[in-house]
Amino acid sequence: MLRLAATFCWLSVILCPLLLSATQQATDSVQEPKRQLKLSPDPLQSRPQPQPAAAVKPALASSIAVFKSEQPDGTVLFSDRKPVNRPYQQLYFDCFACDPNSSINWHKTPLFVRPYNRIINRVAIEQQLEPALIRAVIHAESAFQASALSKRGAIGLMQLMPQTAAMLGINDPLSPEQNIQGGSKYLASLLKQYNGDLTLSLAAYNAGPGNVRRHQGVPPFAETQAYIKRVMILRKRYQQAA
Repeated sequence: MLRLAATFCWLSVILCPLLLSATQQATDSVQEPKRQLKLSPDPLQSRPQPQPAAAVKPALASSIAVFKSEQPDGTVLFSDRKPVNRPYQQLYFDCFACDPNSSINWHKTPLFVRPYNRIINRVAIEQQLEPALIRAVIHAESAFQASALSKRGAIGLMQLMPQTAAMLGINDPLSPEQNIQGGSKYLASLLKQYNGDLTLSLAAYNAGPGNVRRHQGVPPFAETQAYIKRVMILRKRYQQAA
């Protein structure tokens, strides 16, 4: 009996550590999946789950500068990356007449009475618009800078968004002729939509028809309200200059 008890004790000394090690390994293998990272936190978890580096949100598009450069063959390039080993110009352009705090005297600021006369007059006839109105919108949108690019992505003289340009069949929004043609066509469609109400049409051109519909009139945006007033001033001045 004493020999059997001694044998049992001896086996316990050897087997217990082995059993404990095997049990610990099994426990570790069961717990391992809990360390997997999730792309989005589980709302039922009280602790936030760690996020992989790839899940970090990128910077907003509006914070990305646009760089204009020219290749040796004269090709003009626009990019959100700074060109290397060639001169470039950093473009940050917002709607020229939209800043409520603008210090410009809109009753006296110089007008652009000559640029793109042929194009504007032809498009005005095609779209049944006043040349003075087209010129006023161009002045308000881009100050007659054909290569203007806004932080929101609006392009050219009449600041067409890429989606709007595509809808209007414009292949090259940086082309002055195509841009004026597309912007004027869009403006004419808004005037038709709002039964000739120029105020609502300009509000929709600036803030989008959705905002005009949502607010049942001119949206309460300081930028849009300033834009409308300044286009009206410029339109009257271009009428007088003509």
